[in-house]
Amino acid sequence: MNEISRWIDLDGAVNVRDLGGLPTSDGGTTQFGKIFRSDNLQGLTEGDLDRLVAGLKLRHVVDLRSTPEVRLEGPGPLTRVPTVNIHHLTLFPEGGLHTDVEADRPALDGDKVLPWQERAAEDIEALHKVTGFYYGYLRDRPDSVLAALRVFAHGDGPAIVHCAAGKDRTGVVVAMALAVAGVTREAIVADYAATGDRLEGILARLRASETYREDLDKRPAEDHRPRAEYMESFLSVVDEKFGGPMNWLDTQGWTRGDTSALQARLRG
Repeated sequence: MNEISRWIDLDGAVNVRDLGGLPTSDGGTTQFGKIFRSDNLQGLTEGDLDRLVAGLKLRHVVDLRSTPEVRLEGPGPLTRVPTVNIHHLTLFPEGGLHTDVEADRPALDGDKVLPWQERAAEDIEALHKVTGFYYGYLRDRPDSVLAALRVFAHGDGPAIVHCAAGKDRTGVVVAMALAVAGVTREAIVADYAATGDRLEGILARLRASETYREDLDKRPAEDHRPRAEYMESFLSVVDEKFGGPMNWLDTQGWTRGDTSALQARLRG
């Protein structure tokens, strides 16, 4: 996986990358230029808009932020582009004042299915918490998760998905999409963890906004790092409870046609 070629450097967002170039279990790779992931898009410049819309042909934005976030941040630059469709698909409930950066979802009874026994106590607590609220997105808003994946699958052009940091909510939705496309588990986890390479810039941008500053300042910066074991644990819970992401999607009304369309989009 070539991380350098996947990053898209913009002036108004720091955690933007292409979901192309990821290895699939059958020996192939995902296509570039189809689906992108990002942090908050409120600060995009005119040059950024030109690159995304004219250059990358962006047609759909999947906005996973909460309703208070959207209201407090106001209309972003892409909402003023007539050829771009905005899909607001919140993954409520969230535990922070306005966001999920201080989420406090109930921990799963996961000791029976996850190998936490040999971890230090503080690591076990963190793993429970993060895995718990990641699973909460599927439990509480399966409609939003499916709707996001269907935008990717059936949209008439490239799509970008984002939340605030492009880490937790975006990470879960992207992981589910990549699972449908047949991306290897190792690559799904690595893509999630790659956000850590841009963490300092992400937090600096969010702290510049009153919407996010209070929630962020409740925890040390390092606590926001997306650790590989968080995504591994989340996917393990989905495996244990449902037999994997595809089986969970099936229980929610996902169809073979949806699968074929998303695979065609990401794999060609």
